[in-house]
Amino acid sequence: MLYQLLYGLHESISAFNVFRYITFRTFLSIMTALFISFVLTPYVIKKFNHWRIKSGKREDVPERHNSKRDTPTMGGSVILISTIIPTLLWADLGNKYVWIVIVALLLFGFIGFIDDFRKLKNQNGKGIKGNTKFLLQVVSAIVISVYIYFGTDFNTSLSVPFFKNFTPDLGLLYILLSVFIIVGASNSVNLTDGLDGLAIGPVLSVCGTFMLFAYLVGHVKFANYLQIFYVRGAGELAILCGAMLGAGIGFLWYNAYPAELFMGDTGSLSLGAALGVIAILIKQEILLVITGGIFVAETLSVIIQVLSYKWKKKRIFKMAPIHHHFELKGWSEEKIVVRFWIISVILALIALSTLKLR
Repeated sequence: MLYQLLYGLHESISAFNVFRYITFRTFLSIMTALFISFVLTPYVIKKFNHWRIKSGKREDVPERHNSKRDTPTMGGSVILISTIIPTLLWADLGNKYVWIVIVALLLFGFIGFIDDFRKLKNQNGKGIKGNTKFLLQVVSAIVISVYIYFGTDFNTSLSVPFFKNFTPDLGLLYILLSVFIIVGASNSVNLTDGLDGLAIGPVLSVCGTFMLFAYLVGHVKFANYLQIFYVRGAGELAILCGAMLGAGIGFLWYNAYPAELFMGDTGSLSLGAALGVIAILIKQEILLVITGGIFVAETLSVIIQVLSYKWKKKRIFKMAPIHHHFELKGWSEEKIVVRFWIISVILALIALSTLKLR
């Protein structure tokens, strides 16, 4: 909104020409999201405490987590507000890709909200049934994927890091891949959200990485030079990634140990889905596996644990997801979180290296 208004003045006042640059608007988006998050979060914490919107007791976590049951939850609502408002202010609202990601945030945020609300109502840590939640996620992902395929000039070729000449065209099968990526990313972030600040750290690493990639793939000269897919209009997603980055940093201020606010499924499901959609739109589908390696590891630990117990009646880990395994081994919560953050930053650097190693 402000972008269209302010840039429209550039013909009479040349200084307003600066608003044409994605880099400048990305900076404004980050700072706006930070401001909204820092102002809104303390108010939300106060109100949620008053309304008793708290996490409650859970049975699927180590016993010491029950000391956190009076911590307000559903903080993901703050992240959504702090992301969407700056995006609406500084992005080109005529860009379809921006709206696709916003819709993903809202759809999966709503699913997470329902789940969080049910948990609060039941007071036993149980939200909507797993099958129901999964079905809602799949349906939402199908709607998004079908629109991307038929409603945009989308390239269904797959970008494979480190191999510039290997770009298989999946055709209609790309819809299935897209659904898998969106649902998988959403649930992966959700599984990672188990310790104070654990999920938001890797989310920030992925956001920062995708913010740069979005700018590069949306710039024809940079894309050709780096031999990556050029996606017309994808540069505007850098502004949305910047908003997510700013909102996430602001949230982390209050979510760091000891957390004053949890993101809940409202935040984890929506952020994961948004990252999945962005990866698809900027043609970095496989790169999400690299830069989001922490999410992948958390998900694989759950799958391995379930299969191992089902087939051999043995558990590989003391508890899954894997961050609980380290907890039960005696690692402090702060040590687990910081080490996972370090790994996430390393993975982000590896992802960035693919720009030249092709």
